[in-house]
Amino acid sequence: MHEVQRFSFLFIKFFFFKLKEQLLLSSMGIKAALPKYEVYFYSSVLALAVVWATFWISEVSSSSVSRKTFKASLKPGYFGRKMDTADFEWMMWFSTFRSHILFALSGHVLFAKICSVLAPQYRSLVHMVYGLLAVLTSMGWTYIALVLSHCILLYSVSLVKIRWLCFVTGLCTLTTFKCEPFVSWQAGLVEGDFELRHVLFYGGCGFTIMRCMSFALENCERKDGNYTILELLKYNFYLPFFYFGPIMTFDNFYAQANKSDLSRKETEMWNIRLQGLIHLGVIIMVDIFFHFLYILTIPADMKLLKHLSDWALVGVAYFTLVYDWIKAAVMFGVISTVSQLDHLDPPKPPKCITMLYVFAETHFDRGINDWLCKYVYNYLGGRHDGVLEELLATLCTYSIVILWLGPSQVVLLWAFFNCLGLNFELWTSKVSSMEPFVSYEAAMSEAMSRRVRAVFNTFNFWSIVLYNSVALNSLEFAKLVAKRLLLKGFPVTTIVVMFVTYCLVQVIKELERRRALIDDPDPLPPAPTVNAATGPTASTTPPAAAQPEADPNREKAE
Repeated sequence: MHEVQRFSFLFIKFFFFKLKEQLLLSSMGIKAALPKYEVYFYSSVLALAVVWATFWISEVSSSSVSRKTFKASLKPGYFGRKMDTADFEWMMWFSTFRSHILFALSGHVLFAKICSVLAPQYRSLVHMVYGLLAVLTSMGWTYIALVLSHCILLYSVSLVKIRWLCFVTGLCTLTTFKCEPFVSWQAGLVEGDFELRHVLFYGGCGFTIMRCMSFALENCERKDGNYTILELLKYNFYLPFFYFGPIMTFDNFYAQANKSDLSRKETEMWNIRLQGLIHLGVIIMVDIFFHFLYILTIPADMKLLKHLSDWALVGVAYFTLVYDWIKAAVMFGVISTVSQLDHLDPPKPPKCITMLYVFAETHFDRGINDWLCKYVYNYLGGRHDGVLEELLATLCTYSIVILWLGPSQVVLLWAFFNCLGLNFELWTSKVSSMEPFVSYEAAMSEAMSRRVRAVFNTFNFWSIVLYNSVALNSLEFAKLVAKRLLLKGFPVTTIVVMFVTYCLVQVIKELERRRALIDDPDPLPPAPTVNAATGPTASTTPPAAAQPEADPNREKAE
């Protein structure tokens, strides 16, 4: 408990430092440009820093192979080297049970294709039947009965069409998988002792309850009549989403699964094939990566971490988050590619951690994120411009996330800091929109304003990295990184790492600027009018009217 208090105190100091500095900020358009040579300089510094950190981690990995803590997770691999196998999820998907998962998904694709050709109007029914048979084969009839009982319970409650009652019932049902003796009793109903039973049990039941809650809440919103229980079963037993997600809200799934037009765009199949090849390439690259950088095993050895250089420690903290994003993107990406073959538009992959410097965009599962935003965060927060409304919305959202992940000290600490960060951004924007801060920024050029903002986004970026390190690694690891970065390594390590992060934020802003110019190009100047007597002349429209004032709603709020 004493360690948690020290860790919390350290981060609260960090937050108040950010508050003191960010009060200088106001709103700025995303299209502010910097000189090209400055952007090239930032990119070069960032590339060199990544190579340098990779070199240090590689040295530590090679010299620590014989350590006792490494022997359990390092297995013989290729290139005459050992491979880091510490991540059970990755090994399960792409090594241990690769053939089983591939066989099940291939069967789904085959039957779905046959049905879409012979009887497209029954394709969602065929998806449900295949999903039921696959779950029955893998988990047994008692598991099917357990899942169906939860579906029938939440369907019955949805007929009352009372929103809060559906929420309470769903959350109470989800709680039965997080506390004893309900967990043991329900788990005892599942037959078989194969290695994946534990993962499939909790994955299937957890996602089932979230899908049933989405169905119940959408049924409450329906004005005329009710959805049938068959629609719920079609939605829940769609095999690609059943065990591992992602979650599509029921309204989106219902509309897409029942559309009659199954024609594709000209390049749609080409894009699906390209996504599949990209996922295959990323899987191969990650496996090669694990032969040289043991970023999953290193954080578990605290004795080794205390002797690492600052660059190696900071690099491990950053690379573990990047890897977790890659894992989520690939796992959900493979499933999403299969669902696109069924004419569905699944949730997009999570945003890369490298591209994040605001808490509002931080998520590793866009399906859960969309579910929470629709039914909790946006429902309670409204326009997200009120301090109390935002606080209530974030507290309720993270309470459900804690229940979803399972209450524990690490999860509670992670949720507290991320909830604080999300509200802190709103508080800062409120204060910085007042005088004299607005005048301070108005006196700057757009380029200078972007530079100033990037300085403070740098601290935000490392807040996100450290807070999520608590959940992905451990509290001790995050505390060690924070101490080395802010206290023990001050001032040299702190300044150097923050400068490199500043370069990263500027590169992110440049990518966002270019994307914004593609999506919303600046208006062209008015063409000169042609006069028959005098030839081409300047437009008679006054300059102020020639180019209307930009709509502030089209600028990105930071």
